[in-house]
Amino acid sequence: MISVEDARARIVSAFKPVECENVPIAQAVNRVLAQEAIAKIDQPPAPVSSMDGYAVRAADVANVPATLRIIGSSPAGHPFAGRANAGEAVRIFTGGVVPDGADAIVIQENTKADGKSVTVKVSSKSGQHIRPVGLDFKNGDVLATAGRRLTARDVSLLAAADIANLSVRRKPMIAFVATGDELSRPGGPRKGGGIVASSGYGLSAMIERWGGKPRDLGILPDNEQAISGIAQSAKGADLIVTLGGASVGDHDLVQSALGPRGFTLDFWKIAMRPGKPLIFGRLGSTPLLGLPGNPVSSLVCAILFLQPAIAAMLGTRSALDMRAARLLKDLPANDSRQDYLRAQIQTRDGELWAEPSAIQDSSMLRTLAAADALVVRAPQAPPAKIGDRIDFIALE
Repeated sequence: MISVEDARARIVSAFKPVECENVPIAQAVNRVLAQEAIAKIDQPPAPVSSMDGYAVRAADVANVPATLRIIGSSPAGHPFAGRANAGEAVRIFTGGVVPDGADAIVIQENTKADGKSVTVKVSSKSGQHIRPVGLDFKNGDVLATAGRRLTARDVSLLAAADIANLSVRRKPMIAFVATGDELSRPGGPRKGGGIVASSGYGLSAMIERWGGKPRDLGILPDNEQAISGIAQSAKGADLIVTLGGASVGDHDLVQSALGPRGFTLDFWKIAMRPGKPLIFGRLGSTPLLGLPGNPVSSLVCAILFLQPAIAAMLGTRSALDMRAARLLKDLPANDSRQDYLRAQIQTRDGELWAEPSAIQDSSMLRTLAAADALVVRAPQAPPAKIGDRIDFIALE
């Protein structure tokens, strides 16, 4: 068996960033930039008012009260065409362009107008309530760097910078398939002793969340002929993921069925719990990750190994959200495998506390769904007591 860290490093090293494609900005959220995004305009493109009021010359309102002649208006999108000279004011609204000659805004609450003139009751300094050209960003500014996964906030910013299309990494195609005579689809007929296939649905959602494109190849029975068909059905995928069939039982057939179709093994078995029987290799030129069949094992292994593989294909770093907390219950000494315990996190007096679930059986999806974290315990870790500090991976 190899360590989790060694397995993750070997998996990540098998991948290179995928090709780029251009997408409209409306489709860019959660995509990974392949090139830096550069502003095409100044924002704001002209000095604009941050308040409703009057655009004036600061010198004209240095001594108040001061009465000025209203010569026009400047609502947003309709700039005043003339110039504000001595003794003149322009009615202005938030976002309106400050007219030439004016260098201050007097807010309307500090004025009294009669339609033709306005009396300013509180003075305003030069530049007050004016947003200068390029306050937010300037033409040529780098607003997002290559490798950044774009958030909704990023998309809004780049749209404001007049960027209509972006160069992003294409979504890596992740083909996945479940194996097992006992499996059926939710709502479908089940055989005696059968169970509903569940891992694929969680896996598909994870792939999409991490920036990949899931491709469900369905459920295959436990026979070599059916499993060997993966070589054909997964063509074009950047990574093949199998669910089940990765152990040593008579019906665990992934290695034996795919061997004649060009499968070469890199490693098998990891010193971890849950998820010991994990396979990694290549089916021809395509990497293949064989996840365990137990639902919790498969999803935990996806978090630890599939996520960094997708990140490598997108040219980003995979950073597990590692944090520290105190234990809410005693834990016994660990054995030779690295443990990932499903746990719930609480905040008490400003500190995080972790309570691992009482039962950690790898078939129990309910405890994974209820968990906030995976408490990480190193191989041969000594017993831990209530209040001891531990590390955990935040799940959301």
